[in-house]
Amino acid sequence: MITLLASLGGTAALAQEVASHAEFVPSDELNKQLPRWLRLSGEFRTRLEGFTSGGFRAGNDDDYLLTRLRINMHIQPASWLKFEFQGQDARVFWKNQRPAAPPFQDAVDLRLAYIQIGDPEHKTFDLRAGRQELLLGDQRLVGNVDWQNVARSFDAVRLTLRYNGYRIDAFTASVVQAVDSEFDRPFRKKGDNLYGVYGGIETLVPHAVVEPYVLWRVTRNLLTEFSKPGNRDFKTYGLRLAGTLPGNLDYNTEFAVQRGSLGSDRIAAWGAHWLVGYTLSSMGHKPRFMAEYNFASGDKNPHDGVEGTFDQLYPTGHDKYGLADQVGWRNIHDIRLGVELHVNAKWLVRPAYHNYWLANATDALYASNGLPITRGTDGSAGRKLGQEADLAMLYRVNNHIQASAGFAHLFPGEFLKKTSPGHAYNYPYLMISYRF
Repeated sequence: MITLLASLGGTAALAQEVASHAEFVPSDELNKQLPRWLRLSGEFRTRLEGFTSGGFRAGNDDDYLLTRLRINMHIQPASWLKFEFQGQDARVFWKNQRPAAPPFQDAVDLRLAYIQIGDPEHKTFDLRAGRQELLLGDQRLVGNVDWQNVARSFDAVRLTLRYNGYRIDAFTASVVQAVDSEFDRPFRKKGDNLYGVYGGIETLVPHAVVEPYVLWRVTRNLLTEFSKPGNRDFKTYGLRLAGTLPGNLDYNTEFAVQRGSLGSDRIAAWGAHWLVGYTLSSMGHKPRFMAEYNFASGDKNPHDGVEGTFDQLYPTGHDKYGLADQVGWRNIHDIRLGVELHVNAKWLVRPAYHNYWLANATDALYASNGLPITRGTDGSAGRKLGQEADLAMLYRVNNHIQASAGFAHLFPGEFLKKTSPGHAYNYPYLMISYRF
């Protein structure tokens, strides 16, 4: 861990060294020899990361190296017809986990393969079918979680209609279950499906977009609060509003309500997100100050037949509720204060502070992937989760290469000290990516 922390200071120097040999872009030269309807590109990313006190237990530490290579093929025989393919090789080295598995490793696989008819950005109609990414709004409920070495994709059919400032997406999808050293089969996890209608209105509120949506998730063979098998069937009704205001202000807010059933249990949950930002344009670096509040309901009583824990579905959760990714959009209150500082044209620095407490003391702390870390069953551990200090830095070498580094420290509160060993959690990383 000491070696990993020390390496953070060399990010810019290492990236600059790589850049000195990066004037030649292989895909650019190759595409000159290919017909105009065929284009190749790629990306290589490597990240050195680790943690101390995993599960808030002393000595539960790990340091490892992630690598990810992607090769993209774009085939466009007509302006209205496209074929997209992406092969991916994701690997992990030196990790304690044996054998390596997703989301850290999935060697040599087909991540994307879809056909697209139409163009949603310039035409009214677009239909996309096959293995693809789904990115909805701020990706708090549905996204690709690209930070993970093995990012998420869906087997889906998606229809997009757009006209005169109005947009609507309708889709049916099932998440792809990645399996290392095997082809990621479509619909591998049968009986877990997502359907949705997601809107976008650019003319209703000045300088803003309004995004109403309905997401319907159906999952078979889960257990109720009374340990009886049943099917989960619920809908998420939501609204997102994001835009700018006079005086260099910007805002982003989202509200979602979930209603449905899990067998004989009733589902009643909700979550919300509020953010306001202010850019100090009079300063040379134009810093942007942010204040944010996130809430997601928890389960008040694990034996009352009412499921109250908000389901965050398939989000891009990284750094939404802390850089350490120990907190997700479930059973949480999160106050965040942060700054985005453009030191110069190449450097971006983002310090942030989080203050956490649980929505319900009888429910669990859930990580950014939605899985529980530790739980207080009788409420005696209280609701105070802790605080987190984050620092992230991005160095853009050129249009093809960028480097980033960061560090997060989570200070445990009363809840963690009573439901776990209560040791502070640290997460450092150093990452370089090259698009070619």
